[in-house]
Order: sequence, then structure tokens, then C-alpha cells
Amino acid sequence: MTPVGTIREILGHKGPATWTISPDATVFDAIQLMADKNIGALLVTKDGKLVGIISERDYTRKVVLKGRSSKDTPVRDILSGVIVHVTPEHTVDECLRLMTEHRVRHLPVLEAEKIAGVVSIGDLVNWIITAQSSTIHQLQTYITGYPTPPS
Repeated sequence: MTPVGTIREILGHKGPATWTISPDATVFDAIQLMADKNIGALLVTKDGKLVGIISERDYTRKVVLKGRSSKDTPVRDILSGVIVHVTPEHTVDECLRLMTEHRVRHLPVLEAEKIAGVVSIGDLVNWIITAQSSTIHQLQTYITGYPTPPS
């Protein structure tokens, strides 16, 4: 595990499971699914193709703050036109830059225009922390000649 790992490596550890919703579903249904699955975003698909992403942030900014009803608002009404996505070959660093630049917390992963998974800022941070811990452990073992007990 290296800090410069690829998204393919992260999906290998995390798994490719993704949760999707139709653009015709209500925002209420989307929020309910996010709550049920304990996730912060859903990929929006139509006929198996990615057409957008809906997040808790979209709900608060585009429904709640605008006084709209989540039970009467279809998901398609609050999607932005731009889908920032990555491929399995993107690195952790590249994804962090994209997330910062576009101010997003989730990136759909596409391979040959098919959904391969989704990564969140939490997935990337966990990868970095685990990689750094592994590096520290390896260095301690090298320097001392024996492994340190886990803390």
C-alpha cells in the first residue's frame, strides 16, 4: 500500500459497491436511501448510464434552503450539469486535487463509460493514513531491527 496508490487499489480494498437512483425518483427517496445505506451521495443513472450525482449538500442547498419539498422535487431538478469523474488509473493525489478544485466530496469511477465504483474524500484520507502508518511501521522495523508492538 503506497500513498500514491491508484483508485483501482482503493476499490480493490473497499469493493465496487455503488448505490444509484433514477433521476425521476424524488429527492426524499434519495435522502432516505442515503440514510439507510449510511452514505453521503448517490450516483444518478438512467438506462445504466451515469447522468449525475446527488449529495446531502445538494439536498440542503437546493431543496431545504430554497423552501422546496423533498417529496415533490424529482432528483433531476437539482442535478448539476457537470459530472466530475475519474478512472481506476487515477492516483489518490490526482483525485484529491480534483475534489479540491471542484469542491466535491465524491467521485464516480468510470471504466469504458461503465460505473466501476465511487470514492469519497473519506476513502482517500483513510488510504493515506493507512499507507503512512504502514510506512512508519516499516521504518521502525528497519531502524530497530524488530517490529514495534501495535498501539
